[in-house]
Amino acid sequence: MTVTAKRIVLAQRPQGTPTLDCFRFETVDLPPLEDGQVLVKTLYLSVDPYMRGRMNDVKSYVPPYRLNEPITGGAVCEIVESKAEHLRPGDVVLTQTGWQTHAVVPGAKVQKLQPAPEPLTLALGLLGMTGLTAYFGLIDVCDPKPGETVVVSGAAGAVGMVVGQIAKILGCRAVGIAGSDEKVRFLTEELGFDAAVNYKSPTFAEDLKQACADGVDVYFDNVGGTVSDEVLKRINEFARISLCGQIALYNLDKPDVGPRPGPLLLTRKAKMQGFIVGDYASRFPEGLQKLQSWFNEGQLKSRETVIEGFDQTIDAFLGLFTGVNTGKLVVKVS
Repeated sequence: MTVTAKRIVLAQRPQGTPTLDCFRFETVDLPPLEDGQVLVKTLYLSVDPYMRGRMNDVKSYVPPYRLNEPITGGAVCEIVESKAEHLRPGDVVLTQTGWQTHAVVPGAKVQKLQPAPEPLTLALGLLGMTGLTAYFGLIDVCDPKPGETVVVSGAAGAVGMVVGQIAKILGCRAVGIAGSDEKVRFLTEELGFDAAVNYKSPTFAEDLKQACADGVDVYFDNVGGTVSDEVLKRINEFARISLCGQIALYNLDKPDVGPRPGPLLLTRKAKMQGFIVGDYASRFPEGLQKLQSWFNEGQLKSRETVIEGFDQTIDAFLGLFTGVNTGKLVVKVS
């Protein structure tokens, strides 16, 4: 039986903000399985801001996407056919097949979800790489203490909303920065942030000052740019800053020129550290156990934006840069 798959490949490298012609839909026939391989059908796929960086042909912590090959990333899939002893048809697995409806992959490269979370999308978000990013980026990099003020940019996004909730669990005061009044209400009324501000408001700087009247002890930065410039003005002595993402800068044609943080970091004796969640792979079981426990206890809530249809994948990805999502953004494929 020949299986036909749809996939989305990188047709050309973006200059600035990606456009539709940077991608191409293809239909391909998949080869028969060899020993140790499985055929998977994609149920849900992930679109994430870090994917924009991999579209550039530059040295980074992971290789860039190759032209005319599928965009890879997290996906929840179902096994259709298996020649791997430990996997059977019907098993639900986590893979890195990315933007494809079906794929043939080595059985050793998939992770069986046992038990599978409910809903399945949690494996791509709160109980997956998103949650782990929040967990290690906040706890290990910033070591927050009870009573400290933790500020999160991109706070209504997939990682940011988890960071703020963990900060509350640890006894901190959580302040979120988001891009709409609706998201600000979501953070304070549904997730329990102590305060939240809209960076698009003309009074953003003053609003942030009022929300952080005692300064900023911890800053979890998902955004960069002018938003972070304002937060850094308010850091306290011995503040810790975790650099997780810089989405405000990803689509710039040339390097950003802004205030230099060096003098502030020096005079406030502060620490700024970038991190990559993959460096914590050996400790993922620890992080997942904590996240699952907090989720089961009702201390962590999840919000997802689910886009229906594989054909909507590119639009969903581009929507990350205009703020269409609240929480984790996933595409339901089948």
